[in-house]
Amino acid sequence: MIVIKRLLHKPWIWSFVAAVTVWFVTIIFTGGASAFGLTQATLTFAAFSIIVGTGQMFVITLGPGNIDLSVPATMTLAGTVALKVMDGDNSMIVPGLLVAIAIGFAIGICNYGLIKLLRIPPIIATLSMSFIVQSTAIWTNRGLRIKPPAVLADFTISTTMGIPNVAWIALILTIIAYWLLQKTIYGRWVSAIGQSILAARMAGIPVDGVRIATYVLCALLASVCGFLLANFSGGAALNMGSEYLLMSIAVVVIGGTAVGGGDSNVPGIWGASLFMFLVVSMLNTYGFDAGIRLIMTGIIIIGVIVLAGGNNSEQR
Repeated sequence: MIVIKRLLHKPWIWSFVAAVTVWFVTIIFTGGASAFGLTQATLTFAAFSIIVGTGQMFVITLGPGNIDLSVPATMTLAGTVALKVMDGDNSMIVPGLLVAIAIGFAIGICNYGLIKLLRIPPIIATLSMSFIVQSTAIWTNRGLRIKPPAVLADFTISTTMGIPNVAWIALILTIIAYWLLQKTIYGRWVSAIGQSILAARMAGIPVDGVRIATYVLCALLASVCGFLLANFSGGAALNMGSEYLLMSIAVVVIGGTAVGGGDSNVPGIWGASLFMFLVVSMLNTYGFDAGIRLIMTGIIIIGVIVLAGGNNSEQR
């Protein structure tokens, strides 16, 4: 009982409760025939949301106004250029990954460069950068459909010990993210800046250095996700990252990370990502179209933000 009570006080537990509930409802509706397939699909597709959501979580933890709207464009450009570099050659997998990482690093630097040098809000800076990056992706792609290396394509769609490989990658990345936030001075600095940037400066924390590192980290995770998604999908499409703009924000908020910054929640990213995919899957099962699914997603996000705001008010 004591363990259960402690778990119920964890903000991330409710996203897992919601995910399990939706999973059971969907299985009951389908008569249990698709339990294994639904679980596999959920872990697979949620993995991409987990990766980009983790990066977005770091940025949002920096405090009010911090958000990265260039995530979808970063995914698209990284996936497109990486595929062109690899050109279906298994021996070029590592160079392709390194190119994707380099693209993420450059975009992260440029994002914070716009924020710092031009003194414009992050939402405007990253939105502006997304147009530049997306245009570059269009110019790079030029309608070409390049297949990924066979070894890499097989790896992204395969499983290990019954769990999708992309889910294993997401798990490794989130473990690293948890370690960074909970066990390193960088993580303490990120939380301190999110709680009060003025107090952080007075305490001698290198605010600009921490913020640029965080925006770079977010872009790096987006580029890795784009790299994996392009190989998983069998090619890079110019709209491949579009659905992850809303999703990367939704899983952060639903997962229990403080919207106002200063408090992150890595386990919640998993619960929220699983929940969001299962909601879409359930709505598909019931025959709802894409418009209804988007409306439901928006309602869920608004509801969580309202509840979070109410709880913060009570604590004050």
